[in-house]
Amino acid sequence: MVALIADKFEKSGIEGLKNLGCQVLYEPDLTDQALADRIQSSGAEALVVRSTKVTDAMFGGKLRLIVRAGAGVNTIDVKAATAHRVVVANCPGKNSIAVAELTFALMLAVDRRIPDNVAELRAGKWNKKEFSKARGLYGCTLGLLGAGSIGCEVIRRAVAFGMPVVLWSRRFNGEDRPMRESDTSDLGLDESCAPRVALAPTPAEVAARADILSIHLALAPDTKHLVNAAVLNRLKPGSIVINTARGEVVDYAALRTAIHERQLRVGLDVYADEPKESSGAFTDPIVQEPGVYGTHHIGASTDQAQEAVAAETVRIVKVFLETGEAPNCVN
Repeated sequence: MVALIADKFEKSGIEGLKNLGCQVLYEPDLTDQALADRIQSSGAEALVVRSTKVTDAMFGGKLRLIVRAGAGVNTIDVKAATAHRVVVANCPGKNSIAVAELTFALMLAVDRRIPDNVAELRAGKWNKKEFSKARGLYGCTLGLLGAGSIGCEVIRRAVAFGMPVVLWSRRFNGEDRPMRESDTSDLGLDESCAPRVALAPTPAEVAARADILSIHLALAPDTKHLVNAAVLNRLKPGSIVINTARGEVVDYAALRTAIHERQLRVGLDVYADEPKESSGAFTDPIVQEPGVYGTHHIGASTDQAQEAVAAETVRIVKVFLETGEAPNCVN
């Protein structure tokens, strides 16, 4: 099998694919028409991508399998893949810990204003009086939207931080009640988490009960701008909003308004219009707002997470070669 890797990928994964007998073409800078042409000219049967977009123009030829070396598949035209009888698989859960860690890093950075502390010190200024002002996370209610693998890792850490959790997830069908031990079993959580978690019937109700709102939803037609003005306006003044999911899940125009009207403080790792390249100009006005701390969509970018994703990618290709079917198939 010819496997074309059109994104940055761990060396361990490249070697693992070679050990399966694959002819590996590692060309991480391919995008758009250049990628479509290379798929055809190389005779690629498998395509491995991270954030590179896979469009309808890229199907055809010998392509049989696409592996998203990560969780979300919103950058892949899954409908077109299905029409061309191309299997699409992903690697869910392998970067969950990394994203959960960044979620808490952003919470702490916002609460303690860590970037501003650093900037002042680097400018030769000592301002302990100003930066001693912080609420702290202990006892704050964490509102979660989404109970997938990342959301569950966030719950584990919130419990350790002494934070009550209020959760909305479609899997609970709008229920409004305390979490049961049977729920924690279904989610893969320790039953000791149950007393710390309550279910809310709607995202807006989560916002109304929360001191911190953290978003962990996949991007889909029914989640685009799910966090809109109606949700954001239920937050208490001074609340914190964290988004490490997808930029399009949040209406950022409404968020900018709420920052001013409700004095929200915000931590973002994702944006609605991110650059295609790994470096370059970035002009999204949301990051210029006071009280907004941003990172560069690096939630999954730890060595631990990428090694786990690489190993899962190799496993998917191995099973596909052996059986013609792919684990974690999304179509």
